[in-house]
Amino acid sequence: MSINEKLNKMGIQIPQTPKPVAAYVPAVKTGSYIYTSGQIPSVDGKLMYKGKVGKDLSLEEGYEAAKICAINCLSAIKSLIEDLDNIDKVIKVTGFVNSAEGFNLQPKVVNGASDFLGNLFGDKGAHARSAVGVSCLPLDAAVELEMIVRIKD
Repeated sequence: MSINEKLNKMGIQIPQTPKPVAAYVPAVKTGSYIYTSGQIPSVDGKLMYKGKVGKDLSLEEGYEAAKICAINCLSAIKSLIEDLDNIDKVIKVTGFVNSAEGFNLQPKVVNGASDFLGNLFGDKGAHARSAVGVSCLPLDAAVELEMIVRIKD
């Protein structure tokens, strides 16, 4: 089953690449690798999850925010390769979680992205990962996510 077919089965549509909010590009391709810029949980230009996880938002809301970030990372990747079936391997995911003081479940928040990528890509979606708690993110986003993928030659 193609990645697009899997996405359709999940009820997910990859959006247009979100416009950068500062001086950067959404993704860069170098050789067989694509590096995304940090993506926040925006849908149709609207930030869906704002505030600190563990205070303003629940763990479950943070999990959903991370999933949206992963979808936006795929959008940035798709802008460079058009067909997500050309992804050979998800190499690394780095998740930044806007965390309330004392909140230490960042890995469970970033699982929202990791679980989604694993379900979508199977073994190709298994990746190295960092889940980092931070005191603030741009636009007060709950989560920001970066990805590195290897593409087929």
